[in-house]
Amino acid sequence: MPFGQLLIDGLAMGACYGLFGLAVVIIYKTSEVLNFAAGEMAMFSTFVAFHVLVIYGCPFWLAFIVALVFAAILGVAIEYFFLRPAKNPTLIGLIVITIGAQMLLMGLASWKWGAEQKQFSIPVSYKVTYEPIPGFIISEWAAAVFIVAAVIMTFLYFFFQHTKLGTAMRATQQNKHAAKIMGIKTDRVFAFAWAFSSVIGVTAAMLLSAKTILDPGFMMEPFLRAFAAAVLGGLMSIPGVLIGGFIMGLIENFFGYVWPAWKPITAFVVIVLVLCVRPSGLFAKHYVKKV
Repeated sequence: MPFGQLLIDGLAMGACYGLFGLAVVIIYKTSEVLNFAAGEMAMFSTFVAFHVLVIYGCPFWLAFIVALVFAAILGVAIEYFFLRPAKNPTLIGLIVITIGAQMLLMGLASWKWGAEQKQFSIPVSYKVTYEPIPGFIISEWAAAVFIVAAVIMTFLYFFFQHTKLGTAMRATQQNKHAAKIMGIKTDRVFAFAWAFSSVIGVTAAMLLSAKTILDPGFMMEPFLRAFAAAVLGGLMSIPGVLIGGFIMGLIENFFGYVWPAWKPITAFVVIVLVLCVRPSGLFAKHYVKKV
């Protein structure tokens, strides 16, 4: 495989990992909760799009919009019914709750749509390719991924820097109690963060579904790689997560080309190395709490 194609494919997969990593980081930046149900939330919402598209025969863009709306509702529902009722929870307790939500969603998807693999098509294909520069082959799918990633990152920048809700989310992350005193409705901020995260997650999942088979477990490995990208870039840095995704995609693609049998462990190796060398990630500041 030419170097240029390996590079472009690695960057495209990295953009998907970075987008999905954003779904994890948005919640973590707001509430410092690691959402281990993010993969299954995206998977379940993708199955909703599949149901609308295949069972009801609706056009793709309608199925996509329905999936986004469902993902937002699902994110709010998990925050409201699973996390909010917890009394004086520890961070470990909240993580365990998200793992419980993960198992529940996977079980529901298996019960509703079955465990067998399904084909889910989106309007862009990785088989349709262009060669704008000799040796650098870019697929229609990769171009779509880059465009979506650029649009979402631009939106996030303006959202967090120039909107009241974005400022409220940053204030809530820095000090929840001070934010409450200043009149910020932190419960609404948490609910919005979960809805926002879920929408970004299903967008990345539907892009990934073009290169894989749809089943209840299809987001488990992408979630691990996205989590590795988030750890690599820094869980408190949104630009860092996307850069970490690019690095993760390139490492996985080139490493997998040379040693295919070792490709599945690259995410774990990256997580271990980063946690050992720089726990805060490459692009996030390291804070030490004094008590």
